[in-house]
Amino acid sequence: MAMSAGRDDGEPMMEMNTTPLIDVMLVLLIMFIITIPIQTHAVKVDLPQNSNNPAPVVEPQKNKLYIDANGTLFWNSVQIDDLTLRQYLDASLQQDPEPELHFQPDPNARYEVVDRVLAIVKRANVTKLGFVGNEQYRNDF
Repeated sequence: MAMSAGRDDGEPMMEMNTTPLIDVMLVLLIMFIITIPIQTHAVKVDLPQNSNNPAPVVEPQKNKLYIDANGTLFWNSVQIDDLTLRQYLDASLQQDPEPELHFQPDPNARYEVVDRVLAIVKRANVTKLGFVGNEQYRNDF
């Protein structure tokens, strides 16, 4: 019942010893597992680089876009149309830093007008947009 080393008649054993082969394969498998890079589920974000010279503190100009109850557009209290709005938005995007755009529709303004103006703002690629006056709706819901 012990390991057989050969036959009783003195002939050599014809079976291959697979124990060293299995040991080598296990070592190679472990080495392969160790060398596989760890899979990480990360989102790569390009963060701004810190420069040695501080940027000058510039207070950006704040433009106010207002829509009254009749659907009339006002840019900083001056009545404008859609074409002029697009021109003002393009001109403000050329400034460095980009000025903030404060958007304030009247509560009674028609949704179609507000949607049309927001589409114009989106097509102009404005990145600094804030909705002003939302606090008046906090008790409505």
